[in-house]
Amino acid sequence: MLRDQRAQSRRRLDQRFSRHGNLSELAPPTQGWIRTLRDALGMTSGDLARRMGVHQSRVPAIERGEREQTIKIDTLARAADAMNCDLVYVLVPRTGLDEMVADQALRRAIKHLRNVTAHSRLEDQEVTPDELEAQIADLAAEFRQRRDLWRTAHDNRR
Repeated sequence: MLRDQRAQSRRRLDQRFSRHGNLSELAPPTQGWIRTLRDALGMTSGDLARRMGVHQSRVPAIERGEREQTIKIDTLARAADAMNCDLVYVLVPRTGLDEMVADQALRRAIKHLRNVTAHSRLEDQEVTPDELEAQIADLAAEFRQRRDLWRTAHDNRR
């Protein structure tokens, strides 16, 4: 049941992302969103500082923090609010979520079967390419359902 819920959740999220187009195209401007919007609004750093309740000398540091991706989310939200904007925080998957799960399962299956195949060769029990392909597909389907899909060999040593 939980597996079905995860798959449904992935599909709902994929649909939600697809309704908004390519969100990754909204990369921040070179100067950052704060500076770009502040300039477009004709707002000085002093104006923004007053509206945020900080000293004027903090504004360049806040803008630099955004450009360098070291700004705290709450500070970014306060700057957005001070400019009558909403902060929209989203992680945009590079591919569909189902595709990510399938790719990870395939990688895990291939890695696992490489080890098995190496041992089989040592024991003169090689499999044909067709058999290997079928084994990879079966194992990938199994891995897709496992809770430890994203766990690495390093994680298992703990």
